[in-house]
Amino acid sequence: MTQSRSEREVEFGRIVAFSDGVMAIAITLLVLNVSVPDLPAGREDELTRALLRRWPDLLSYALSFAVVGRFWLVHHRFFGTLERFDARLLVLNLLFLGLIALVPFTTEVLDSYGTEPAAPILYALSLGLAGLANWAMVDHAIRRDLVRPEARAATLPYARGQGLLPFIIFAASMPIALVSPTAAELSWVLIFVVVVLRRRTRRGPASSSTRRPL
Repeated sequence: MTQSRSEREVEFGRIVAFSDGVMAIAITLLVLNVSVPDLPAGREDELTRALLRRWPDLLSYALSFAVVGRFWLVHHRFFGTLERFDARLLVLNLLFLGLIALVPFTTEVLDSYGTEPAAPILYALSLGLAGLANWAMVDHAIRRDLVRPEARAATLPYARGQGLLPFIIFAASMPIALVSPTAAELSWVLIFVVVVLRRRTRRGPASSSTRRPL
């Protein structure tokens, strides 16, 4: 059953607030994977060297923060385009949030066992499925006419191949991880490279907020 956003504004607000809370907690928990160096008494002068040895942890934190942050931006803007919502959209949203909540765990596995193929594969699998769930939400909203008419044109590409970009890149990295876990991790940067390039190609005359890309 489809419900109007304007008639169910309190319920809709709770859905958005819950989604924001899950993603905020996931991002906050990421920093717990970065441990403070435990130096013996009298060897405090080794702090700089010990901090530099934490660079893989910091890199994993930065990557996960950027990925979850990007998902939040897309989710925030997408829900801003909705005119109506239904039960299936809420189920897809819960699935998406459940996968996002796994990110601190998969990040810690990547920190601890990054040289083993299973670690980047698990990380890519969880975030790839999160990207797929996010795409499914947008696709469902477009097919069921849940998006405001004036926002439909800007949202439509994200219900097509463009919205599958994170899933495609993470999925493609999994077989790469079997050969080189490091190469698989580097391939994830392509998501942000493509986003930046796409933004540059879309720059032009002043655009309205309804045409702002997700």
